[in-house]
Amino acid sequence: MSYFLSKAGLDFFIAFGVVIGGSMLAGVGSVFMLLPPAATMLDTAARLKIWAIVVAVGGSIDPVRVIESNIMAGQLSPAAQQICFIIIAFLGAHLGSELVRLICKGAI
Repeated sequence: MSYFLSKAGLDFFIAFGVVIGGSMLAGVGSVFMLLPPAATMLDTAARLKIWAIVVAVGGSIDPVRVIESNIMAGQLSPAAQQICFIIIAFLGAHLGSELVRLICKGAI
C-alpha cells in the first residue's frame, strides 16, 4: 500500500509541476517576446495538461499495455492501480492549470 501511495503522490506532484513550471516559463518567455504573459500562461497551461499526465505516468504506451495485459490475464488489481495513477495525474495537472488561472485572473 505504501508503494501505491508514494507513486500516486509523485504522479500528482509531477503533473502539477509540469503545468506550473511550463506555464511560468512561458510567461517569462512571453515578456521577452513582447506578448501578454497572462494570456500566454493560460494557453500554455491548457495545452500542457495532457502532456503533464503522460509525463507523470511514465510514457504514453506502457500504462496502457499494463492495463491491457492484466485485464486479459484476469487480474484487475494492477489495471485498477494504473487507472488510479492516471486519474491522480489528471487531478495534479488540472489543479496546476486552475492555479495558473487563479494567478492570471486579475491580469486579464
